[in-house]
Amino acid sequence: MQASKFEHFLKRLDALTRRQRDRVLAMLLPTARLDRTITLIEQATVSRLACPDCASSRLYRHGHANGLQRYRCRDCMRTCNALTGTPLARLRHKGRWLDYLERMLDTRSVRRAASELGIASTTSFRWRHRFLRLSKHDRPALLGGITEADEMYVLESHKGSRKLERPPRKRGGKATKRGISMEQMCILVARDRSGQTLDWVPGKGPVTRQQLHEHLLPRLERDVLLVTDSHAAYQAFAHRTGITHAAVNVAAGSRVRGAIHVQNVNAYYSRLRAWLLPFRGIASRYLDNYLGWRWALDGQRIGTPENLLRAAIGVFNT
Repeated sequence: MQASKFEHFLKRLDALTRRQRDRVLAMLLPTARLDRTITLIEQATVSRLACPDCASSRLYRHGHANGLQRYRCRDCMRTCNALTGTPLARLRHKGRWLDYLERMLDTRSVRRAASELGIASTTSFRWRHRFLRLSKHDRPALLGGITEADEMYVLESHKGSRKLERPPRKRGGKATKRGISMEQMCILVARDRSGQTLDWVPGKGPVTRQQLHEHLLPRLERDVLLVTDSHAAYQAFAHRTGITHAAVNVAAGSRVRGAIHVQNVNAYYSRLRAWLLPFRGIASRYLDNYLGWRWALDGQRIGTPENLLRAAIGVFNT
């Protein structure tokens, strides 16, 4: 629209009726949301833009596609945009992404978010796990000081699988064996007293020394004081690695000895269990995504849809 015609249009807005204003807003809002999303994406990626094929930074503008600025590489002549090579590449309906992310921050279920936004439940499911694929890695590099470690167990779930390696059971059922068995997935959590948290899904059954060595050891500072319960795997792990270790015998009723306790990590487990309940069971293969999602909420690392969108494309702490 020419500038003169646009100014003439603006002057006539006051003459619109309420119904006409509502129609104008209904037409403009989707476009405004799309523009906002595109602006956030391009601002977040402009400083690190490079060709995904040859890693060259010699790019030039080459038109637009799907609302995004397209670039062509001067070295290999491939084209790309700000989302090429990210989990969000080729996802549609960008104008609804921020609204969807707001519902993720409110812990909406797949179906409820789909219903509120008018999208298919399969689209809602796909978006959830694409948005979490990189954002779940926004974690502290190391834990130090007094660090508590403990594990919790959830029943293994093949929700959504077309083939089962065991007889099917009702959702929310119970294990056939008492205690901790290979029917349960282990969730290992380490949390220092500043609230920094790391978690892993090492596998099925009780945690082992080898799993602690693989997952926990690289993320602990060397002068850390590791506090755990009296599980033999932690004692063997600390003895083998030379890490200072203190244990509390929770089973014997000894929960706190001054600063030696695992109350901090147990409180995190309690919040995690309560948060998982509304999902009515989650597939074990997606468990690490949900752990990353919960950490983003619990640690208040990601408090806005804009920050979650940046994290979804691998731009953290901006």
